[in-house]
Amino acid sequence: MRQARSALFVPATRPDRIAKARDSEADLVIVDLEDAVALEDKALARDTLEQTLEEVPQARLCVRINAPGSEHFDADLDLCARLTGVSMIMVSKAESAMALRQVAALDRPLWPLIESASGLDWIAELAAVEGVERLSFGALDLALDLDLESDTPGAEAILDQARYQLVLQSRLAGLAPPMAGVSPVLDDDEALHDTARYARQMGFGGMLCIHPRQLAPVHRAFTPSPEQLGWAQKVLAGAQTHGGAFRVEGQMVDAPVIERARRLLTRAGH
Repeated sequence: MRQARSALFVPATRPDRIAKARDSEADLVIVDLEDAVALEDKALARDTLEQTLEEVPQARLCVRINAPGSEHFDADLDLCARLTGVSMIMVSKAESAMALRQVAALDRPLWPLIESASGLDWIAELAAVEGVERLSFGALDLALDLDLESDTPGAEAILDQARYQLVLQSRLAGLAPPMAGVSPVLDDDEALHDTARYARQMGFGGMLCIHPRQLAPVHRAFTPSPEQLGWAQKVLAGAQTHGGAFRVEGQMVDAPVIERARRLLTRAGH
């Protein structure tokens, strides 16, 4: 499965930022036709994206399109259909399996964005649509839709239940681990790292980002530490010489632990 610790949003109206994002450390660049573009600039955003890909034909970008049912959905879909540089599509406010199948007809990997009560209610059906590669979480929009009181323990308790559903349904559908939602934090690397590490601990595979300065702490959270890698290598070395359960660093090792070690090394690119 595609490894994606980070996916960096950039407005489609800013080709200069698209170029900078492509040169950044982001594992994936998502050109945004939705929230980062004002309503009066939607047509300009599509034109700018098309011109950008004409000027850089080798570029391969993920594009976030406007929500199914919105007045801009069909135009966004037509644009993606004719641009070979659009290699993936993120579907905002995904709520309908039928709409996802319409996008899947373009034969590009899909990242549905779960960011509403309806999307969460239909998440199993959305995850099962052929062509869906990975679910993504829109925590800020979901909190607004549910009228949660932002940045409170109660709101986080509800959002954690939603996060659990993304992780669970991704596993049941055989998808890549989901992407955690964006954080508005830009000037506190440790706070952002803690948020990303919490998402990693919950089973998320990466995090959506809104600024290049977020990439380093996010990558640090989603990359196994040298200590973890050392432990994993010891476990796999022990598995080569021991037939059943054995001990590593004072802990018993059996089949599930060996598999966890393998996954850690895979995440690190080993």
